[in-house]
Amino acid sequence: MKKILFIGAGSMAEALMQGWIKQQVFKPHQIYITNRSDNERLQCLHDKYGVSILQDDETFAQLDSIILAMKPKDAVAAMQLLHAKLADHTAVLSILAGIPIDTIIENLGNRPVARVMPNTSATIGMSASGIAFNEAVSDEQRTIFLQLLEAVGSVIEVKEDQLHAVTALSGSGPAYIYYLMEAFERVGTEVGLDKDTVRLLMTQTLAGTAEMLKQSPEEPNELRKKVTSPGGTTEAGIKALEHYHFNDAIEACIKGAEARSRELAKSK
Repeated sequence: MKKILFIGAGSMAEALMQGWIKQQVFKPHQIYITNRSDNERLQCLHDKYGVSILQDDETFAQLDSIILAMKPKDAVAAMQLLHAKLADHTAVLSILAGIPIDTIIENLGNRPVARVMPNTSATIGMSASGIAFNEAVSDEQRTIFLQLLEAVGSVIEVKEDQLHAVTALSGSGPAYIYYLMEAFERVGTEVGLDKDTVRLLMTQTLAGTAEMLKQSPEEPNELRKKVTSPGGTTEAGIKALEHYHFNDAIEACIKGAEARSRELAKSK
C-alpha cells in the first residue's frame, strides 16, 4: 500500500501508526490522518510521528485503504460523508468495536472490507488481533491486511460474529492486565515494598508466565498445580481468590464486554 488514511485519531489509531512506522511498514508521509474536529490532536500526531494531515478531498482518489478509527457513535454519520469521496478501489479496514461489515457496506458502498480488533500493544509490535473479511476482499488484499497486522503482533482470522469475543478478550485485555497491575502495586506497597520494586517483580512475572504458556505443551491448570505446594503460600493465595469468587469475576468481565459489543452492533 502506498497511501492509507486514518479516519479518527484516538489511542488505537496512534498505536497502529506508531507500530507500522516503527516496523517500517509505512513511511510517515504515506500515512494520512483526519478527524471530525480536534485539529490540536492531529497536529500533535504530525509533530510526533511525521504523518500527514489530510488537507483536501483530492487525496481520497489516491488512497489504497482507509482505516475507520472514529468513535463508534460517530461512525455512521462519518461514513455517509465519506461515501462520495472514496474511489471504487479503496478498501476499508475497520477497527470499530461492534460496527458490522453490513453497516459499513450500507454506508460506504459495496467494496472490500476487513474488520479487525487489535489492541494497544500494537505500539510495541505485540498486539493480539482477530480479523474478519467480506467476500469482496481479494486474495492479494487479504494477504496485505494480514501482513499489516502481523507487523504489529499476531493475528488470527475469525468469523465476523466471533469478533465480539475477540473484543472482550484480547481487544479489552490490556486494560484488565493494567487493572491487575494497579492492584499488585497497591498491595505490594502495603506489605512493605516500594512501587518500582513491585512493578519490576510483577512485569517480569507476567512476561515469564506468558512465555511459559507459549512454550509449554501443558495446560494452565497443570502449570498452576506445579507452583502450588500443599499448605504453602501459593495455595493460601489461591484459596483467597476462590473465596472472593475470582472465576466468577473473570466470567462476568468477559461476558459483560462481549454483550456490550453485541449491543453496539444491534444499535447501528
